[in-house]
Amino acid sequence: MYPKINDHLFIKAASSDATESETEYRSRITEWEDESFLIEVPMQEGSGRLKRLHIGDELSVYFMSEGGIKNYFYTYVLGFKEDVIRMVRVRKPAEDEILKMQRRSFLRVSAELELAAKTKGGSRFLVHTEDVGGGGTSFWTDANVPLELGERLQCWLLVPYRNGSNEHASFEAEVVRMKELENGRSLAMLKFVNIQDGERQKIIRFCFERQFDFRNR
Repeated sequence: MYPKINDHLFIKAASSDATESETEYRSRITEWEDESFLIEVPMQEGSGRLKRLHIGDELSVYFMSEGGIKNYFYTYVLGFKEDVIRMVRVRKPAEDEILKMQRRSFLRVSAELELAAKTKGGSRFLVHTEDVGGGGTSFWTDANVPLELGERLQCWLLVPYRNGSNEHASFEAEVVRMKELENGRSLAMLKFVNIQDGERQKIIRFCFERQFDFRNR
């Protein structure tokens, strides 16, 4: 399902500047073509700043559909069209390149990311995740890091992106399951219990990028 003419798009442009790569712009579809579509020059909400784009710029885009579903896809700038207003021509994604994300359902992907955690008692440890998603994560641990069901951890996750930038996502999580392995290690499964939306979006962006990479291998 594609967005329609006049539907709003929410856009982030790939950039080596970490702040700029996280800046969200809003645009609107003005015209569909066979292999592309045209949008208004993206504008940053609040400031009204227009985003200057160049041919080849990569864009991370989502649009909203019925039921509060966010539909994500990647595209890039093909060129421009001058009419009454200047429009940006971008590549039309294949339908199977559009990932749908329910409002309360979060994509989860396998990923070995660095996770720093602190227990309520003040103990600190560093582990690597087994998977991660917008609703929680899991990591491998051993006897040196004793954990109990229901225990809450303050966590900092190192999140890498396709453009080479890194972010730290912080959150409080609860241990909801421990899976014992024969080699003496355990898989600790966590759910987020206190996380700001901006921190969750950092993780969701990583999951979306990773899923997109998997689909294109």
